[in-house]
Amino acid sequence: MNLLVKIIVIILISFLSFQAEAQGKFTITVKVEHANSNDGKMFVALYNTESGFLEKSYKGEISGIANKSCTVLFKDIPEGVYAVSLFHDENDNGKIDTNFFGIPKEDYGCSNGATGFMGPPKWEDAKFQLTKNKSITISL
Repeated sequence: MNLLVKIIVIILISFLSFQAEAQGKFTITVKVEHANSNDGKMFVALYNTESGFLEKSYKGEISGIANKSCTVLFKDIPEGVYAVSLFHDENDNGKIDTNFFGIPKEDYGCSNGATGFMGPPKWEDAKFQLTKNKSITISL
């Protein structure tokens, strides 16, 4: 009887370990369209928490621009809730330029077409659930 219990426990542990390993890793494809020009670079950020949204990215990529568009891939991303934001650094100075009131002078965008009213876009508007490979198109 004792041997049977040990075998069952080993089988259960093996099954649970396999399930943990089987939890998916996915790819998020971000397509950016209708940039003002091919000048500069596109800064694309992926966020995985509301508290870090627009402050501290989970992953980030910088892409060149061709035909006023670009595509960025985020690979091996675990299942969860994410949001994407980006900006077109047209003058290639490594930051988003703003006017006197803090309003961006360079184009920017977020997942789900989220825009802010009297401020930056909100996590609630930009977030999405990742359960399989996902493609997002953001039009500037």
